[in-house]
Amino acid sequence: MSNNIRTVTVDWVGGMRFQGGPPDGPQAMVDADTAVAPGPMHLLLIAAVGCAGADIVSILEKMQVKLTKLRTEAIGTRAEDHPRKYVGITLRFTMAGEGLDRNKAERAVALSVTKYCSVLLSLDPATPVTTEIVIE
Repeated sequence: MSNNIRTVTVDWVGGMRFQGGPPDGPQAMVDADTAVAPGPMHLLLIAAVGCAGADIVSILEKMQVKLTKLRTEAIGTRAEDHPRKYVGITLRFTMAGEGLDRNKAERAVALSVTKYCSVLLSLDPATPVTTEIVIE
């Protein structure tokens, strides 16, 4: 199978809950009511942060940084009217590590958000994504 194709199967399990994932792979639940699992729009933010985080970890490793902490808060602002898409996303990265400085952190975040994070780059290009960096 091509590395450029992703397939998931999702089953409705009752109420507003769905469960799915890749064939023969791990499963995740989504709950549009957010009673037992994150909702679809939360999962989009989680996917974006997971993607950006993986990029940042990899980039900082190449910069010889021994990362000890990376925590990201994603704040998505949704439109008032349907389809209630995100009209702005702020990503706040809090990180620490040996050899980490502001320049390296800013470079890693910028590369992820503008060049490598396939989830963020799959969003509507008109959706502004802003970043904040806190170094501990």
